[in-house]
Order: sequence, then C-alpha cells, then structure tokens
Amino acid sequence: MTTREMVVNQFLRQVKLGNHIIGVASGAGITAKYAEQGGADFLLALNAGKFRQMGRSSAAGFLPFCNSNEMVMTFASREIKPVIQKIPVFFGLNATDPTIDLDRYIENIKQLGFEGINNFPTVGLIDGQYREALEETGFSYDLEVEAIRIAHEKDLFTVAFVFDEEQAKSMLHAGADIICAHLGFTAGGMLGAKKVLSLEAAKLKVQRIFDVCDAIRPDVIKMIYGGPVKMPVDVQYMYSNTNLMGYIGGSSFERIPSEKTITNITRAFKTTGNLSESDLMVKMLEGITKHYDYVQFVKKYVAEHYMQKISFIDLAHVAYISRSHLSALFKREVGCSFPVYLVKFRMNRAKEIISAEDDLKLSEVAELVGYSDYAQFSKMFKKYVGLTPTQFKSRHKHEC
Repeated sequence: MTTREMVVNQFLRQVKLGNHIIGVASGAGITAKYAEQGGADFLLALNAGKFRQMGRSSAAGFLPFCNSNEMVMTFASREIKPVIQKIPVFFGLNATDPTIDLDRYIENIKQLGFEGINNFPTVGLIDGQYREALEETGFSYDLEVEAIRIAHEKDLFTVAFVFDEEQAKSMLHAGADIICAHLGFTAGGMLGAKKVLSLEAAKLKVQRIFDVCDAIRPDVIKMIYGGPVKMPVDVQYMYSNTNLMGYIGGSSFERIPSEKTITNITRAFKTTGNLSESDLMVKMLEGITKHYDYVQFVKKYVAEHYMQKISFIDLAHVAYISRSHLSALFKREVGCSFPVYLVKFRMNRAKEIISAEDDLKLSEVAELVGYSDYAQFSKMFKKYVGLTPTQFKSRHKHEC
C-alpha cells in the first residue's frame, strides 16, 4: 500500500531533480488513464470533473444537483481507481457535508484505497452574502481545515486549496502536504469563466501565499490551480516569476482540449469532399502528378514538414517513382542533393527563427527545425552559415 511518506518522498525527489509536479483533476477514467500515460504525478477525483464530462461548467459542482461525496465515490471507485496503475488518486472531499461524520468518512476513503484527499468543493470559491450565511450556520472553511487535519493524522496525503495567506497558515498547521493557491475557475474554452484575474495579479497573489509557506514550512510543496493559468505558456510565466513547484489542472487537461479537438475533427469529417485544394495531403492522396511535377512536390513537402523527420524513400513511394530517379531529377533541377537541400532549408529557417525570437533557447530552435540533437544542429549550422548558433545570435543582437 502506498503511504503518505512514500508519496511525499516521490514528489520531493521530482522537485530535487528539477522536474515539476503535475496534478490532473479528472472526472472520467479515460482522462485519468491518458493523464497517467502522459506523465501526471497524481490525480484528483473531483465532482467538477464529472460535470465537465457531462458538458457542464465546473460551477455546477456548487449547486444541489447531486450529493458531491456520493458522486465522487461512485465514479472515482468505478472509473478512475481501476485504470490507474502507478500514481496516487486523491479524493475530492466536500468537508461541509452535514450528513457525514468527517472522521468516519475519511477512514472509509482510506479503506477504499485512495491515497489522499483534497478540499473540493470548497467554500473558498464562494463569496458575498451567501458565503456569510454559510459561515454563520457553521458551514465554513474551518471544516475543510479540519478534514485536512484528520486525513493527515490518518497518514493520508493532503492537497489543500487556499485562497489567501490566512487560509494557507491554517492549512500548514493542519499538516497539508501541498499548498495549492487556487486562482478561481479556469478561463478559456467555451465554458470558461468570463472574469478572471490577470496573470500579473495572479502572480502577486501566489507569491504572497508562498511567502507564508516559506516562513512556516519551507519544505511544503507549492502549486497553483485555475484562473488565468490554463496553458503551458501561462504556467511557464508563473514558474519564472514565483517559487512554484507544480501545477494542477482540470479544464486545462480535460475540457478545453476536448472542446477544440472534438469540434475540429467533427468539422473535418463534415467537410470531407469540400477540402481546400491547397491541402498537401489531399493532393498526395489524389496523386501528386495531378498538381505538381516531382521536384515541386518534394520542395513543397519540405516547406511544410521540415520540422519533422523526412524520408526521401517515402516521398519517392508516394510519388510512385524510384528513389534513384527522383534523386537524379531533384539534383538536376535544384543543383544539389536532397539531403543538402533539406539541411540548407532547415538552417535558413533556423536563422529566421533566431532573428525573430530572441527569447528562444537555441536548443528549442534546433527542435523547431527538426533536430533533437543540439550538437548535430550546431555542427550543421556552423558548416552552412559559417558561424555557430551562439555566434550568429550574438551578432544579430549586436546589429539590432
């Protein structure tokens, strides 16, 4: 059985190696299965995830459409736990549920094999008069702190969503293993919340919370969730500007990609028969000689796929021509062999990218033009440009 200490050590080892901790809030087995395959470090089984799978907003998890804890218990036990092999699954616990005894319910969660809990749904996402009414009747954030304390004492791993510095202090003293600065409902996609914090405002809020963590328990794992942070570039901004250790995503992994992919693939099938004549794949399927001569086809293919591995033999097969004949035609018309042409094309693209994107690392430029081995890229760049990539970048910066 996976213990809290094992999970903590596993996560801290990842951080020590320079990796980021990634958590995925899931509402279905298929999301959980492929999140694990993609390298997620843990899963949160949240009622919001199930509502996302139903095509509804995460906000539905805060209204009395169903019993949150029963919902999570059902889908997490039947859909998620059976398909997860290597990473821990944490139960999204509605700690303010007046129909349960927290101690007994958390013990039941442990006995069912969940490795930890998370305080969701949380009253931290509720404000105004309704929040005041909840607090007055005892349904407060303090119950969520108590749930984290109980789970910690039962040797369960705990992920605490916090919204300000005072809540962070309470959760730290309760023993939370992860302090996650919750930035509100995730923006983006068709169902995203319309009003969210800006990244800059989010950064300031996150750092205030993390400063509290560093003052009280510097070893606690610090993560963020939601709000304007929904894409890898957003997370990178937070990594660069705070002492963030990881990211938890729900809509970012489950809703937004599904919306885009399913919409686009459906449209693609719907429009079959009316595809653009400029689509290279369409022309390849129809037969390239209908649209190009052989050499034009190869040059067009290189222009669209230079960042990927290109097999000259495969191109010859697609064109229904022998490799040797295509090679001879290409060299006669272009003036050099295909390998030389491909390298030159890639190096020219690399020069353009370096000149236009000053912030990109040279290793990233190499990958963008089809080289996973930076040493090989640098060697080819020096051979065809006359300068190393570093020298070229330095000279360009000086000239500008």
